[in-house]
Amino acid sequence: MKGIARALVALGVGVAAVVVPAGAGARAADACPRGWGSMPETAGTPAVGTVRDVRAGRHACFDRVVVDLLGDRPGQVDVRYVATVRRDGSGQRVPLRGGAFLQVVVRSPSYDSDTGRLLYRPADPNELAPVRGSTTLRQLAYAGSFEGQTTLGVGVRARLPFRVLLLTGPPRVVVDVAHRW
Repeated sequence: MKGIARALVALGVGVAAVVVPAGAGARAADACPRGWGSMPETAGTPAVGTVRDVRAGRHACFDRVVVDLLGDRPGQVDVRYVATVRRDGSGQRVPLRGGAFLQVVVRSPSYDSDTGRLLYRPADPNELAPVRGSTTLRQLAYAGSFEGQTTLGVGVRARLPFRVLLLTGPPRVVVDVAHRW
């Protein structure tokens, strides 16, 4: 494990070790972050960069959506619950599973601004990342990239609290959606 951690640090990847004692499951749920809300969040400043990948993960208290970017810094993002997520450019409805829908707008395109060539081309735009086993996430969908921004639809179990993080090294936008209020 130490060898792997050293290799990751040498590659510039942050490593954190968390040890959870046996029987700590109930205590871990009580230690979940508090103070998140369900109102719209806008963070960051406009930056030059492009979307390169979208992935999902599960944590003890929340499910996570990560938008990986090429560039120097994460840029700007707007995340909010909406009645319907719409495709960029056409305005067509993006069908999503779940009881509530988050619209994630990253102010970075998924195409090369000079040539128009797509740099992020998901195999299935309606299923960007596997969410099976997630407590909260039901679906991640690509709603398009138009006029310098990329829109994602996130189907979630219910309208639950979320937070937005802009991280560097490498640049990425993170949206965490809590498992419960």
